[in-house]
Order: sequence, then structure tokens, then C-alpha cells
Amino acid sequence: MLKIEHLTKTYGNFKAVDDLSLHIQPGEIYGFIGHNGAGKTTTLKSVAGILTYDSGEIYINGISLAQKPVEAKQIMAYIPDNPDIYEFMSAVQYLNFVADIYGVSQADRIMRIKKYGDMFELTDKLAQNVNSYSHGMKQKLAVMGALIHAPKLILMDEPFVGLDPKAAFLLKETMREICNEGGAIFFSTHVLDVAEKLCDKVAIIKQGQLIKSGTMEEVKGDESLESVFLELEDANLMGAQV
Repeated sequence: MLKIEHLTKTYGNFKAVDDLSLHIQPGEIYGFIGHNGAGKTTTLKSVAGILTYDSGEIYINGISLAQKPVEAKQIMAYIPDNPDIYEFMSAVQYLNFVADIYGVSQADRIMRIKKYGDMFELTDKLAQNVNSYSHGMKQKLAVMGALIHAPKLILMDEPFVGLDPKAAFLLKETMREICNEGGAIFFSTHVLDVAEKLCDKVAIIKQGQLIKSGTMEEVKGDESLESVFLELEDANLMGAQV
């Protein structure tokens, strides 16, 4: 569903992502973890087509992002860590705007707005302007906007930040449902216990480089994901000092 091959992205002399390769199959929830500044958001924005990159290839369901960007973007969605939404619109106007962009039929958009509006307890607030929403409500709206065209691949950058416990639980249930139907999810998080319970596979990135990836069992063995992550961080730090 998502193939990243030798992705490199630099800012001046700084390599934010350094020769990164990852393959995510249909049906997989793939966690992406690393400290602040490790390259997670840069990777996600590159896959989403928001950032250009220096070298490498990205394929969405076999479609080259570089060669057919519009076609690739039509089958994916991106939820940023900060939900920047047009605040002059009402929530329902925003959702219809997104649905128009992706060519979602009237029947499908009505059904999905109702489904996810009820799920996230926003149905009775959809007529309000986005500028009246709290951060958590904007995050829910961003999730609804990502789901409205039933994407095959969803990219999420810290999706649980700002969500209340019930909304976070429902989002996790929805993520698993999407993957059970053949979709795939690639998301970054600092909440390692959530990643450990939710993800089928996980990748750990450090200073733009992939340092470990695989199934949850392959990565953590008999330890907790948190322990493995901290051990790898310490090992790489010691290696850099030698």
C-alpha cells in the first residue's frame, strides 16, 4: 500500500531524512516512533506530497507520487499534528468542501458525515464555525475530513493529541476497522503503550535514519516497546560519542 524507497530530504546541510526505506502492506497499522526532530513529520509530509524530497521514490498502492501526484493523493489522507482548518467555514461546509475535492457522492458524504459526526459527538455542532471549536473538536473534525472519501492509506501525525479518552478509543477502533477492510495506516506517536497495543508493525527513526523496524514481536521481543526504544536511543547516543 505504501512503499518508501531510499527517501532523503535535506534542509540546507541538515539531513532530516536519510535514505529511509519502509514497506507497508494492506491491512497493517504501522507505527512510526522517534524523539522530537527525528524526522517523523518530514517523512509523513513527504509521503503526503506536502514536501518535496531530494531523492528516493514513494509509491501509493503502486502509483508513483512523483509521476502521478494527483492520482496518488486521491487514495490517501493526511491528518497533521496541528489541525489547521479553514476557520471562516462552518464545520459542515469544510466537510463538504473536502468531499467536493475528492468527488464524493452526495449519498456517501451524507452517510459518512452522519456516521462520524455521531461517533465523535459533533453532529449537533457541525453548523458552527470552525473558529468556535476547541482544539479537540478541531482534531475530531480533521479526522472526519480525512475519512470522508474512504482513503486506502491514512497518514497520521500524533493523531491522539488533543482527543478525549472516548474519542481516542473510537479512533483506534476506526483505524482497525479500516485496516480490516484492506486499508493501511502509517502514524507517528510518542505514546508508546498505545503503539505497542495497536500496531502490527513499528519503525524507530533516529536522526533521520531507520534504526529498527518489523513486526511488534520482532522489534520488542519479550521487552516493552518503551524499553526497547530507550535502549536503542541510548545505544545510538553512546555510538555517536565514541
